[in-house]
Amino acid sequence: MGDRVKLICGSSHPAFAQIIADHLCMPLGRAEVGKFSNGETSVTITESIRGTDLYIIQSVCGPALNDALMELLIMIDAARRASPTRIAAVIPYFGYARQNSKERSRSPIACKLVANLLMRAGVDRIITMDLAASQVQGFFDIPVDNLYAETQIVKYIERKIEGISGAGARVNGVVVSPSVEGVKRAKIIADKLECDLAILHEGVQASKEGPSMVLVGEVKDKIALVIGDIADTCHTLELAAETLMARGASKVYGLVSHAVLSANAVERVKNSQLTELVVTNSIPLSEEALACPKIHALNVAPMMA
Repeated sequence: MGDRVKLICGSSHPAFAQIIADHLCMPLGRAEVGKFSNGETSVTITESIRGTDLYIIQSVCGPALNDALMELLIMIDAARRASPTRIAAVIPYFGYARQNSKERSRSPIACKLVANLLMRAGVDRIITMDLAASQVQGFFDIPVDNLYAETQIVKYIERKIEGISGAGARVNGVVVSPSVEGVKRAKIIADKLECDLAILHEGVQASKEGPSMVLVGEVKDKIALVIGDIADTCHTLELAAETLMARGASKVYGLVSHAVLSANAVERVKNSQLTELVVTNSIPLSEEALACPKIHALNVAPMMA
C-alpha cells in the first residue's frame, strides 16, 4: 500500500488498531493524543498525511465513552486540515447506536446527533460492525459499511461447541433470540447452522418464584445458543440462561458482538447458568473480564482490516 494509505488511532482501543496494522503489514501512523491540564482533548498528527487515504481507528466505548467520541471528532478535524484525499473512521463499536429512535415524548435521537457531528467534522466514510439497528446507516449522507460478526460466531460454534456441527446442529442445537427485536439477527445464524429458532421475551408480570421471561419454542435436551448484539449489564443474558435451563436446555451459550460489560456484568456472568459468553474484541476487556473463565473473545480485527 506504500504511502498512499495511512492508519492512525485514538486512545480507546490501541491494541485493536495494532492488530489491523499488523494484518496489513504496515505501521500505525504517528499521532499524539492526550489531554491538556484542564481536561480538554489534545490531538496532534506528527507526520504528513497529505494526499493519503487516512483511516482513523477508534471505538466509541468504555467508561470514558464521551471522551472517546470527542477524541474521534477532533482527530477527524485535525486530519481534514492536513489535506488527505479521503478520511474514513473505523469504529468497531459505535457508541450511542442504541439511541436510534424517539422512544417517548421529549427524548432525543442521540445517534442521529452523533452522525451529524461526524459528518460535520469532515469524515468521508464510516466503517463499523454490528450496529444496534440497520437504520443507523440512514442517518448518514456518506457511505457506511456495517460489517457483521456472524461469520466468526458461526465458525466458533461449529468448531468449539461440542455437538453443534454439520447435521448435529439440527438435532442438538437451538438458536435463541433474547428479544423480539433481535429475531432477524438470530434467524440468520439459525439458517447458517440449519437448526431451530426460539424466542425469549419479557413476560407481562415478573414471577416472584422464577425467571420473568417467556419462551416461544422448544429447547428441551438441546444446546441453547443465545444470540445478541450487546452485552451491557448482562441481566437479560442471566435471565435467559435461567429460563432456558428451567425449560430443559442441556447447556446455554451467550454469543454477543459487543462486550460493554458495565456495572457488575462480569460478576453476573460468573454466577449465571451460562456455560460460556462469547464476545468479540471490538471493545477492550477489563482485567476482571479477561480473568473470567466464562468469557471468551473472538478477534474480528482481521475482518475489519
